Amino acid sequence: MFSPLPMRHVMIQVMTEELSLVSLTLAELSVFSPDHRPIYEDRFPHIPGGQFREYYHQGKSRLEKITRHIPLSPQVRLQSIQVVDERKLRDTNEWLGEVWQRCSILEEALRHLREEEQLIRQLEQTLENFENLNIDLNLLREERLFLDLRIGMVPRTNVSQLQEALGLSHYLLFVYMEHENNAHVVVVGPRGEREEELGSVLDTAGFHTLPIPPELRDEPENIRRELDERRHRVEQDCQLHRETLKTCSTELRNDLEEARRTLIMAEPFVRMDTAARSSGYLSIISGWIPAREIQRTRESLSDVLVNPFRLEERKPSREERPLVPSCLPEHWLMSPFATLVKQYGVPRYGEVDPTALFAITFIAMFGMMFGDVGHGLTIVLVAWLFRWKLRSFTPFAVCIGLSATLFGFLYGAVFGYEEMFHAVWMPPLSDPLYMLGVALRWGIGYLLMITLISIHNRLMEGDVTRAVFDSNGLVSIVLYLTVLYGLWNHYTHGVFGLAPLLISVTALLVLLAYRLIETDAPPGERMLVALIETFETVTGYISNTLSFLRVAAFSFNHVALTIAVFQLVSMLESTQGQWLMVILGNVFILVLEGAIVTIQALRLEYYEGFSRFYSGDGKEFRPLRLETVKGV
Repeated sequence: MFSPLPMRHVMIQVMTEELSLVSLTLAELSVFSPDHRPIYEDRFPHIPGGQFREYYHQGKSRLEKITRHIPLSPQVRLQSIQVVDERKLRDTNEWLGEVWQRCSILEEALRHLREEEQLIRQLEQTLENFENLNIDLNLLREERLFLDLRIGMVPRTNVSQLQEALGLSHYLLFVYMEHENNAHVVVVGPRGEREEELGSVLDTAGFHTLPIPPELRDEPENIRRELDERRHRVEQDCQLHRETLKTCSTELRNDLEEARRTLIMAEPFVRMDTAARSSGYLSIISGWIPAREIQRTRESLSDVLVNPFRLEERKPSREERPLVPSCLPEHWLMSPFATLVKQYGVPRYGEVDPTALFAITFIAMFGMMFGDVGHGLTIVLVAWLFRWKLRSFTPFAVCIGLSATLFGFLYGAVFGYEEMFHAVWMPPLSDPLYMLGVALRWGIGYLLMITLISIHNRLMEGDVTRAVFDSNGLVSIVLYLTVLYGLWNHYTHGVFGLAPLLISVTALLVLLAYRLIETDAPPGERMLVALIETFETVTGYISNTLSFLRVAAFSFNHVALTIAVFQLVSMLESTQGQWLMVILGNVFILVLEGAIVTIQALRLEYYEGFSRFYSGDGKEFRPLRLETVKGV
């Protein structure tokens, strides 16, 4: 629960002819993660199954393309598990190629029809600009020797001025249509020296030329009729192709499902890749298995293999630890919290898995900041009603709702009302300094626990030096505790104390000396870097501790918001208005402050917690398995 499962490196020696069967058996068990390092290449130089993998990848690609046109069931049912040989996979791949060729022909035809539809729409939109012209549009496109003819549109406010200006140049302007703020016009005049002058006048008036596509070669009414007929033919062709595709889907769906099952059962051997090596009739498979699954794996292989096999196991060496996949125990209650932890990263093998710690502390901090019986029970109720939507995050919402309910009883608050029952503990605003002190103690305890976990992780890695002298090491925690004790002593007795002063100064000097030794730079730069990093260590503990004051601050904020709501309620005269304001105010608090408190709790976990002990660069355990949920 608090660390990844112990892992073992295994080497399975089998006959080469049974490699596919072994990979399929391991995929059924879902406990084996392949190790692709070439650690046995001197004795087993060959990587079998090259052609097999090529058939698989090509077939998978073809099936993915086909399923864009012929959708298959999202969940696959394997009636029986059987080894897929190379010939069957080749035949499946070739058949999928034939199906894809049929689908691609239909896809290409539909693509052309969609392009035709788009062209027709564009032509219809263009035709709207010439709808009121009762003339063959092809005549407007042709250039004439003595006549300058232009068609376009100008702002309606500029038409009269443009008409006068064109008259001075012996040009005529005809308005044939008005649409919104624009006028569609035809400008006609003699060709000659005034063409450049005409262009300048038109530009000044905001004239925009309306191009006439070459497809518009008749009167608008006739063109509209032709486009309607053309669209009708395209729609008929599209419907015909869709019916053909539907018939094809009905005909091929069962065979495609069978092809998908074949690819799924072939995938484990493909994923094995370089983890499987051979030398003649003998082959090996190397990888990682949780220690508790070794015996079950051995028994399963004994049941399915005809020939003898050998399974060797060993603990990972210290040098291998960064390569060992982290297998985290799965639990329905911890699943949503594990998802949030993985947003930061995956723990290294041997590190403390922070999921349980994250779940406990996050739930507690949310309740402390959002304590209210009514709000908490509302969160629980909404989470339960929308469990189909939240799915695996339903336990997360229920837990934080129950935490808010518990702290609501401690604070004595129900939807902001503090008169319904006596607080089991105390309302937050009744003694703000005390609440700040509680939050400060919580932060100190949290940081101490995190630092101890950091020391444990460094020791598990065999890095004793960092465990003792690093920023989150033993010396740092001694410095932190002695400074805290000295400050408490000064607060209660008026003196810091000689012992805590000597210990804290010594710890500070030790940290500085460690930084000086670790820093590789010229003497002056080394001293500067060491001083800065030591100062960052000290200020980091101070700032991280003070950050937890926000736990109390947001509990005050929660009460302050409810007070603001009731202040607004008191300003209303009607009873209905008052109840409406109470409801809307509480909804506002639930949505807005609930989101803010969640973000603040996550921030404290990630930045004040995880950043101190959790590398997050581990390798997630991804075992061979038969992927039967989302297709191939």
